[in-house]
Amino acid sequence: MAIVRCGLVGAGIGTSLSPALHRVEGRRQGLELTYTLFDVDRPGTPAAPGPILDAAERAGFAGLNITHPFKQRVIELLDHLSPQARAIGAVNTVVFRDGQRHGHNTDAYGFTESFRATLPHARTAHVVQLGAGGAGAACAYALLGLGAGRLTVADPDAGRRRALAASLSRHFHPARVAAAPPEDLPALVAGADGLVNASPVGMPAHPGTPLPTRLLHRGLWVVDIVYMPVQTGLLRAARAAGARAVGGTAMCAYQAAAAFGLFTGRTPDTARMLRHLAALLAERGDHHAA
Repeated sequence: MAIVRCGLVGAGIGTSLSPALHRVEGRRQGLELTYTLFDVDRPGTPAAPGPILDAAERAGFAGLNITHPFKQRVIELLDHLSPQARAIGAVNTVVFRDGQRHGHNTDAYGFTESFRATLPHARTAHVVQLGAGGAGAACAYALLGLGAGRLTVADPDAGRRRALAASLSRHFHPARVAAAPPEDLPALVAGADGLVNASPVGMPAHPGTPLPTRLLHRGLWVVDIVYMPVQTGLLRAARAAGARAVGGTAMCAYQAAAAFGLFTGRTPDTARMLRHLAALLAERGDHHAA
């Protein structure tokens, strides 16, 4: 049985479901796949991604997934970027091949495929996105690629939201992209077709909702890319307001399937991985940490 070593680098990832998701799909593909968590919050783990990548490469890992807060910081440690990762400016999958480090972004693919599957006929004349970090960059790129007429990125960090808008404007018409401070959200959300939460707010480590829930309305669709808990405060409030609301489970499964393919060279059974993730989440329930 072929052995494939991979893992995940990030902060606060101790109860991530990625190991189970990848290991089971590997077994079903006839692989002995190991998936190691490199949680920088855990004592004894290096606080930066550089030493982790060095050690994993020396140990013969096929690659590593990268999550918060390293999706942008890891780029300087890589030899090559896929065209999409370069355009997005964020990496969530690193593949070690022929002595080189190749960076990819499967988050944009995950968002695109999950949006098509769960909100196939949603209006996207104007979409408001919360969050301009690494995940936000991928979601924004995907939304514009899906045909959003105008995308407004709101983030409390003025430099970060402006940088993302400027980056997106190099790949899409500048008139389709705007950046805004959180205090503009009442007017923006009132006239929007959709709202995407691409911030970490809603995760157990970042409890709460990413905007005042009174702003939600029936004419809105809402996507929260947080997948644990399954029912975030934002999703509950959106449904209570009569809005269509979709969580992050499908995006997580699609991006994981794409990463699995990069690590192993095998074609994953994405539908099977989605069913497996849904089952894992159902077993774990909403009260467990991500």
